[in-house]
Amino acid sequence: MDDQAAGLAQLQALRNSIDNIDAALIHMLAERFRCTKEVGELKARQAMPPADPAREATQVARLRQLAQQARLDPDFAEKFLAFVIREVIRHHEAAALDASPRTAGRTRREA
Repeated sequence: MDDQAAGLAQLQALRNSIDNIDAALIHMLAERFRCTKEVGELKARQAMPPADPAREATQVARLRQLAQQARLDPDFAEKFLAFVIREVIRHHEAAALDASPRTAGRTRREA
């Protein structure tokens, strides 16, 4: 096998690994959002606020430390977590709206 063919084979092997990692990330995110959906529904039933700034701050600090240990840019990890948290809060707000007595029986669009 010549150098170019070997390089292409190595590139394909790396891309296959990346594809597997991407699939794992998607499945992990799906599982995370299944859990946070339950949290949002619980918060809605208990009339708790959708956001929890103290928990978010703790999570940011924890993920920054994990990123540093994993040799991942902590700023990137924080930005990624912020994106995920914004989406979770959006889901929690929707759950709260759905659970609201004034919107009971109506869809969010009708409310």
